[in-house]
Amino acid sequence: MLSNLKELVEYIVKALVDEPDKVSVAEIQGEQAIILELKVAQPDIGKVIGKQGRIVKAIRLLIGAAGAKARKRIVLEIIE
Repeated sequence: MLSNLKELVEYIVKALVDEPDKVSVAEIQGEQAIILELKVAQPDIGKVIGKQGRIVKAIRLLIGAAGAKARKRIVLEIIE
């Protein structure tokens, strides 16, 4: 399940942005947490964050639920 989180985030974000070819997700494994670093084109950052951060909160909620099932903490960071 957790191995598909990177692909899930990438799939969701590519559907939101204007430049899907510039979307990349890097996964960093830790003992108790997994960090997903999301990189998008500069003009698309606002689309990923959404008004008042609603879109990024929804994405974090989805991956957080998957992480809770596997007893891992999942952190999504947007890298500029």
